[in-house]
Amino acid sequence: MTAAARGTSSSPAAAAAAGAAAPAAAAPAAAAAASNFEAAIPRLMHYIDFCNNGAAAAAAGEFLPLTVEGRAVGYLRPSFAHRLLEFPDVFQTSGSSSSSDDDAPAAVAVNPALATQQQRTAAIAGVLEQLRAEGLIEGWRNELYPAVQAFHDEPVFLIERAAAPHFGIKAYGVHINGYVTLPDGSKELWVAKRSSTKPTWPGKLDHIAAGGQPHGLSCMENVVKECEEEASIPPELAARARPVGAVSYTSLQPAGLKRDVLFCFDLELPEDFVPKPLDGEVECFMRVSMPRLCELLTSEEGLWKENCTLVIMHWLSRHGYLTPDQKGYLELLSRLQSGDCS
Repeated sequence: MTAAARGTSSSPAAAAAAGAAAPAAAAPAAAAAASNFEAAIPRLMHYIDFCNNGAAAAAAGEFLPLTVEGRAVGYLRPSFAHRLLEFPDVFQTSGSSSSSDDDAPAAVAVNPALATQQQRTAAIAGVLEQLRAEGLIEGWRNELYPAVQAFHDEPVFLIERAAAPHFGIKAYGVHINGYVTLPDGSKELWVAKRSSTKPTWPGKLDHIAAGGQPHGLSCMENVVKECEEEASIPPELAARARPVGAVSYTSLQPAGLKRDVLFCFDLELPEDFVPKPLDGEVECFMRVSMPRLCELLTSEEGLWKENCTLVIMHWLSRHGYLTPDQKGYLELLSRLQSGDCS
C-alpha cells in the first residue's frame, strides 16, 4: 500500500504540499473518525468484558492460591490442585479450608524443601512432563515464563509457557501497534491476520507483531525479535518502537485462570514500508483506515483475537480517536487495567 498504490502522488513536493495543509485537512477527518468510535464504545466494552470473564470467579475464591514461601504467585482450579498434590515431593497442602469438603485444601504450596529457584524449576518441570504425557497440558512451547507477584520480582520458579494458565501465574507480553501517518495527518493501522493453521486463535485479526515475554529477554529485545520474526521488520526499524503503557485482564479459560499484563508499544512506520510474514504465524497484513478499523472492531463476533482489541483501544485513546467528550470514555480507560497490573 504505497502512495502510488493508493492513487496519490509520492513526490517530495507533493508530500510537502500535503504536509503543509495537514492541520486544516486532518481536523475534520479526525473528528469524524472520533464520532464513529464514540458510537463503538459499547462494543469496545464488550471486548473488555470478554477478556475479564475470570474476574468474578477469582474474586469469589473459586481458585486456590499457589504459594511459595507464603507468597501467592498463582491460582489453581481445585481439580488441578488435587492432581498436583499427588506429587507431595513438589506440592503440599497449605492452610485449612472453610469448605464442607474435608479434603479441600485452602491453598497449595510448593514444598519448602525446594529452597531455590533452580530446585523448584527442576522439580516442577518433572511434574509437567508427566502431565504433558497424560495429555493434561497441551501446546508445549519450550519457552519458560517466570512465576512472580510483580514484573520486576525475582522469579520464584520458571515454568513452561503452556502450563501458565493451569497454574494461574501472571504472564506478560509485548504488543506492537504498527501504524503510518499519511500526508494529510490521518493515521492508518497495520493489522495482521493470523495463520489458519496456528493452534491458537487461527485466522483471527491481530497486531502487526506481539509475543509473550519470556525469561531472559528485555521487553525491547523481545519487541525487536517479534517484529522481525512475524513481520520481517528490520531490527533498526523495530528499535524505533516506543513503550507507551500497559493493559491487563483476568480471563477464564478451560486450562485455568489467565492473568495477563500486556506492554503496549507504538511503532510508526514509513508509508512505503510493507510488512511480510516470515515465521508462518501470520497469513497476511492489511493497512486499514480509522473508519475501516471501526467497522472491523464492531463487526461480527469472533473476528479478533480479543486481547488485541484492548491494546488497540489504548492506541485509539492516545491518538485522539477516543476522547474525553465521548460517553463511556473514562470507564473504558479505567477498565483497560482490570487485572493485577503489577
